[in-house]
Amino acid sequence: MEKAKQNQLGKFVSLVLRHQPETIGLFLDKEGWADINELISKSARKGMSFTREELDYIVENNDKKRYAYNSDQTRIRANQGHSIAVDLQLMEKRPPEFLYHGTTVRFVESIRKKGILKMQRQQVHLSPNMQVAVQVGARRGEVFVFTVKAGEMYADGLVFFESDNGVWLTDFIDCKYLMD
Repeated sequence: MEKAKQNQLGKFVSLVLRHQPETIGLFLDKEGWADINELISKSARKGMSFTREELDYIVENNDKKRYAYNSDQTRIRANQGHSIAVDLQLMEKRPPEFLYHGTTVRFVESIRKKGILKMQRQQVHLSPNMQVAVQVGARRGEVFVFTVKAGEMYADGLVFFESDNGVWLTDFIDCKYLMD
């Protein structure tokens, strides 16, 4: 698949599965799953045509492993990053001592004052290593990475989850748990 179509399809699938399924009249169940055939047919009716093979390519080759199929490969969902209410059925998990949050330089002062907020998403996203955090932050400008004292947060009673693609999730990160 050509790179331009790959990017366009990836952004479209992200929009529909994480934020606005109603734009194509798609139903997501309470855990965020959508029927693949319905996704393909309803997308085509709204002018975004793609094949199952192209969707497979997006799922398999997304650098963040953003999407997953169910066990019989009939349904698809985003692994995290929803701005709509879904229950991903993630189990609470003890995080590593440190996790990382990639952002852009323009947000650094605000984060130092207010902490890391989930904003429109259901949870704050954290990376397991510096390299991934740099990739995340670099998407929107000059990158800055905070080191998060996740072990200390967990010891203080805060809850963490790890999504199927290795992204760590929590509700809020107070600035006292941040290191530059």
